[in-house]
Amino acid sequence: MASRILHGAAGRAVVRQCRNVRSISFSEAKLSRGRTVGQNIVLSALGASGLFLAIGTYAYQKGTINLDGVSVDSSVGVQPKRTPEVNVHSDVPIPPNSYQYGSKEDIKNAIEELQRALPKEGVVITDPRALRSYGSSENSYHPASPHSVAVKVESTEDVVRVVNIARKYRIPVVPFSGATSLEGHYSGYPTGSICLDMNEMNKILEIHEDDGDLICQAGAKWEDINSALKEKGIPLFFPLDPGPGATIGGMIGTGCSGTNAVRYGTAKSEWFLNVTVVLPNGKVIKTRRRARKSSAGFDSTKLFIGAEGTLGIVTEATLRLAPVIPSKVTIAQFPNVQHAVNAVQQILNSPYGPHIQCVELLDDKMMATINDAGLVSKTYPVSDTLFFKIQGDDASVKSATTAIQSIVKEHKATRFEYAETDEESEELWESRKYALMSTISSEEGARCWTTDVCVPVSRLPELVYETKKDLEQHNLRSTIVGHVGDGNFHAFILFKTDQELQAVSEAVHRLVHRAISLDGTCTGEHGVGVGKKEYLVDELGEDTVELMKTIKNAIDPLGIMNPGKLYPDQEDERKKP
Repeated sequence: MASRILHGAAGRAVVRQCRNVRSISFSEAKLSRGRTVGQNIVLSALGASGLFLAIGTYAYQKGTINLDGVSVDSSVGVQPKRTPEVNVHSDVPIPPNSYQYGSKEDIKNAIEELQRALPKEGVVITDPRALRSYGSSENSYHPASPHSVAVKVESTEDVVRVVNIARKYRIPVVPFSGATSLEGHYSGYPTGSICLDMNEMNKILEIHEDDGDLICQAGAKWEDINSALKEKGIPLFFPLDPGPGATIGGMIGTGCSGTNAVRYGTAKSEWFLNVTVVLPNGKVIKTRRRARKSSAGFDSTKLFIGAEGTLGIVTEATLRLAPVIPSKVTIAQFPNVQHAVNAVQQILNSPYGPHIQCVELLDDKMMATINDAGLVSKTYPVSDTLFFKIQGDDASVKSATTAIQSIVKEHKATRFEYAETDEESEELWESRKYALMSTISSEEGARCWTTDVCVPVSRLPELVYETKKDLEQHNLRSTIVGHVGDGNFHAFILFKTDQELQAVSEAVHRLVHRAISLDGTCTGEHGVGVGKKEYLVDELGEDTVELMKTIKNAIDPLGIMNPGKLYPDQEDERKKP
């Protein structure tokens, strides 16, 4: 692949050839990290929504993974049975808490016991270079630590073995699967930790077409699930669609959503009927039966949705599926965000609202960036733009499109375009698909901090306006994409130097406080992790956070489940704008 992003027709050709690529196996590929974001890029297809994402600075070849010039064997598998060097990252601050974790000697003993309990070659990983890759993310700019050991598990029984050893020696356990976190969810713990690699637990176990559900392991990817259903000719799909590579376990942990949320809701809706969980005491529970509804006690499934692995390790889940419904794409452009959002609310509250699958906002700077990237077949005027996906049969789509066109005209839309065919829909949606990729590639040598917040939909115009003004006043280069139907938006902010990184960090803090002041949330769908935990008291209040900590301490009294994430530190001073 060329060392630069291909522009215009050549770029589009490369992207279209990659359209059926769903993943690149580490056993078949070398990921090479360059020093500039504009250099080497791999395109990954996002399955159902078709979003292509430029993943960092990667190019693929065969052989190894390269991180900052250090080559790591991509199999990172066969490890000698020897007394390991324990990885304790002492220069990373240890979050203050009341838990006592195992010593360096305890970690060594735990690793040796793991090697005896899971003797298969390549399962227990102690290579420091591999452990570094397990504990950090190219897409997160929060403090990170390598793990002391990583373990590739294949079953719930394997997870029980690891948790029991971790409990015996009081070693933190951190789950790892899709590695798409933006908030540091799978960073190692500074005193030493066990990384639980769930990627081998990626199987669909049962499909119940008549009941509209399936059972899968936690490492299964949502795109692969939808691909398997399509290949089997089953007219159902799993509608939650976060970023490419996201796994079911990570989606449960963060309480994910995606572009389909306006029609299908989020992970905290009823899409996860039950989960199988290994608790910190080594017991295995299933939160409920497979029935669509139950009034048998409180909903223990939801206890683990959004818990970010801090209450237990999800190993299996039953997913509710939805029927596949044809859709067409429509776009409308407006003189400002206020007109666009007002039009969306009127459309969603109209009789045609149930036909809307997705409503995406791309601000004027994002449209300019997409035009400049040259990865789409046509350019559009630079203005705030809405992208709609409208579901239904031909007659329903036509009547809904006519109604939408009438409503957006009332709100001073300057342009309206709709697709007559599936091919035209795909072409229109390309502009939305390339949003993040176009931003990353727009400035050679730049990196991109991606963050999100969410507010009541009526407050979104104010939030977007104030955020754009703030970013411009601080000379920060950014673009904005919003799931405007639910008040959620993502800011993609570019930086090159450490000084600019600090300015971006401060801008993100101001953005979060701005959202909370508008009765919103610090995270719409990325989760809390390390990056957003300092805001929970501001958002939820001290008593609510105390309740969360009480539940945590009751279920995990040793504090071994993904410590340092989600719950605010007691001495944490929340940054004010």
